[in-house]
Amino acid sequence: MTGQEILSIEPATGAVLWRGMPHDVDAEVARARESWAAWASQPLAFRIETLRRFANVVRQRADALTDLIARETGKPLWDARGEVEAVIAKVDISVTAYSERTGQRRSESPMNARMALRHKPHGVLAVLGPYNFPAHLPNGHIVPALLAGNAVVFKPSEKTPATAEFLVQCYHAAGVPEGCVRLVIGGPDEGKALAAHDGIDGLLFTGSARTGLALNRLYADRPEKILALEMGGNNPIVVWDTPDLHTAAVLVVQSAFTTSGQRCTAARRLIVDAALADPLIAEIRKLTDRMIVGEPHADPQPFMGPVIDNDTADMLTESFLALMTMGGRPLKHLERPIDDRPFLTPSLIDMTGARERADVELFGPILQLYRAESFDEAMNEANATRYGLSASLISQDPRRYDAFWANIRAGIINWNRPTNGAASNAPFGGVGWSGNHRPAAYYAADYCAYPVASNEAEQARASIGVGLRDIDGDR
Repeated sequence: MTGQEILSIEPATGAVLWRGMPHDVDAEVARARESWAAWASQPLAFRIETLRRFANVVRQRADALTDLIARETGKPLWDARGEVEAVIAKVDISVTAYSERTGQRRSESPMNARMALRHKPHGVLAVLGPYNFPAHLPNGHIVPALLAGNAVVFKPSEKTPATAEFLVQCYHAAGVPEGCVRLVIGGPDEGKALAAHDGIDGLLFTGSARTGLALNRLYADRPEKILALEMGGNNPIVVWDTPDLHTAAVLVVQSAFTTSGQRCTAARRLIVDAALADPLIAEIRKLTDRMIVGEPHADPQPFMGPVIDNDTADMLTESFLALMTMGGRPLKHLERPIDDRPFLTPSLIDMTGARERADVELFGPILQLYRAESFDEAMNEANATRYGLSASLISQDPRRYDAFWANIRAGIINWNRPTNGAASNAPFGGVGWSGNHRPAAYYAADYCAYPVASNEAEQARASIGVGLRDIDGDR
């Protein structure tokens, strides 16, 4: 092991939660390569049963994992508990998805042959996980990868190594061979080394668009390796034709500020009918003024915890100031109630008259407001982004939703629901800078195994009926 010691710091308290040295990428990949074939040769029923034991192990350790996620990420206990429940539920969902997406099929062919369709695992897949859902999101890659017969080398965010270590221990405790789930603790250097390693057959990534674009360039001349990119979004929520502004405000607040805005599907832009803007803003302010921002174990439970660390809080504070210099008008300032801790309050800034608009994902509790004079203008504003992950319309008019759905470029399009909280039993992914057409969740089976078509006959029978000379040489 080489490199600088990795520390995991509790965002809410500043206490050191976990410490360790970076792992040897070459050694972990080699161990996975030695192990994957034996795992792949096991019957599918064996792999399913093993992963169901994993779900039971997590269920038995749910309280400990919930507490660990809350302390390491800063998210409230209720939010961390929901993440653990998603980890458990992922197994049965993945089993169903694998059966549906990668099922076998046979049909008769000429000359007593048959056509067969089956799926094979890639081999060794690297998984790069994020810090905002340090168990659920990597697990969303790992479970379907293991189910298909792959081995996995998992490199978590350097900000959440403790949760990753706990998760890997659960796989091993359930009977997944230790060589088939390997953990690489480390920072950016270890991540780059794993992504570029010749010993992996593909990379499954969840994280920022900047890193995803770099990975896309890295794999440009490696078509033999599968690359699945699940990136962020500059997601719009549009409010139009709705008399119930309180409910609309609740949906906006849930979209923008759940998990302190640290969800890739969080609403970053609120686009609203100019006639409804001021009364809607008043309703949003009523909710955000009551919103509890606090440490994960506080009683009563907070709606928001801190963001992941002080550097992130500093960056978001600077970003809010940058929006102001572009001409943004603060409606609710981003505040930092404790100087040396990364707690931030929910914020709202009117960018309607701004001189410029930065098309970036601000991964925190910052919501930008745009007032539109027409629904067409609102849709154009919603589409004014290189990203395309999630979008939502709040409206009582089904015809509006039909037009919205038909014209918005996003992989997740919701109606009278928040932009976040996507279902695990549906595909999860986006277009543009939000992904590379490899949606995760229910469709993860698609990139964890590849289809093999076979033309098969139990006896060899063949003849050539044209283009041959007669044996006696007459022709």
